Amino acid sequence: MGYYDSEDKVEQYVGLAEGYDGAALIERLSADLAEGSTVLEIGMGPGKDLALLSAAGFKPTGSDRSQVFLQRYRQAGGPRPILHLDAVTLETDQTFDAIYSNKVLHHLTREEMAASMRRQAELIPVGGLIMHALWHGDGEEHYEDMLVTNYTLDAVHEVLPEELELIDAERYAEMEDGDSLWILLQRIVPE
Repeated sequence: MGYYDSEDKVEQYVGLAEGYDGAALIERLSADLAEGSTVLEIGMGPGKDLALLSAAGFKPTGSDRSQVFLQRYRQAGGPRPILHLDAVTLETDQTFDAIYSNKVLHHLTREEMAASMRRQAELIPVGGLIMHALWHGDGEEHYEDMLVTNYTLDAVHEVLPEELELIDAERYAEMEDGDSLWILLQRIVPE
């Protein structure tokens, strides 16, 4: 059973995430991704960023490992397509122009992150984009039963397959100055 497979934990997350969204991240993604592009959001939670991706002119598909989040989205009449996906294996036959997540992949170990990145590269075409927001720092932390893996740019490079190139990155403040890092990747043909 995953951390967000209970109504209590989902409700707790919704309260903690109040006032936070990926608007600035999506604005940055919009600078490089054409309107009308298909985007897979990994770990959509309550669907806040999914709505922002749609409002930005993209055709997003949401995904989450938590059936509770997916069920809540459906019950609320969420209009976008959604998938039940694990962030590591991403078992889908669909492909997308881009992949996006906002503070989701830090719940993976570095080995799981590397596997996820390899799989993400398979789901987008050459030239396709991937944008993720992560907590910045070194090492791992545990909150209750939840893993948080922090990333520096060097650590990001260590988990990238040769098909993904880091084209832009920036530290930013979510709760305090420099606590977060967004990365923008592009699928390339390895030399």
